[in-house]
Amino acid sequence: MGTQHQKDDDVDLDTDDENVQESEKWKKHYSSNQKILLVGEGDFSFSLSLATAFGTAHNLVATSLDSQENIGKKYSNGISNVRELEERGCLVLYGVDAKEMSNHFFLKTQRLNKRLVKGFLSNAKVVLRKEGGEIHITHKEGDPYNKWDLVKKAEKRGLVLVQVVPFFKDDYPGYDNKRAHGKLSDATFIIGESSTYKFKLQND
Repeated sequence: MGTQHQKDDDVDLDTDDENVQESEKWKKHYSSNQKILLVGEGDFSFSLSLATAFGTAHNLVATSLDSQENIGKKYSNGISNVRELEERGCLVLYGVDAKEMSNHFFLKTQRLNKRLVKGFLSNAKVVLRKEGGEIHITHKEGDPYNKWDLVKKAEKRGLVLVQVVPFFKDDYPGYDNKRAHGKLSDATFIIGESSTYKFKLQND
């Protein structure tokens, strides 16, 4: 899934909340007690899937490279997904480039391709504030994706691999992966064999 600013390419940055809530809810690897930053959202259906499972989105910050206007043009459910996220307490940010997100005012003060992955890893490390926090990158397996050297790129930036787990779209009801580019930006495509790579800071 290569983090190409598509729904299935979401990369998640999460940290454990100091204030453990009594009604913690889990959706696969994600807890309602974690603060989760999602980048590269397409139609925001992955964020909404987590928010629906948690019953709230107060712990979520969902971002997209697109403007709100472009999301409305590209995705049939994009705006309605954003509205529902906002109603559940999610902070939605537009025009956030994963390669430069550590410079974004809110992210700095609050917490495609090979170049995108490298830029994301460098920036995600900066906004990963709490001990025990993790960076998750989900992408396709096999050729040519295995040539991206994701683990090696992460290690060069002071991150270590914690775990690799298979990614199954059906684990996230309501999530629709999107092409995100061109005339068929709202169309889905076959995800195929994919995995979520979990990284943490080297010194944690």
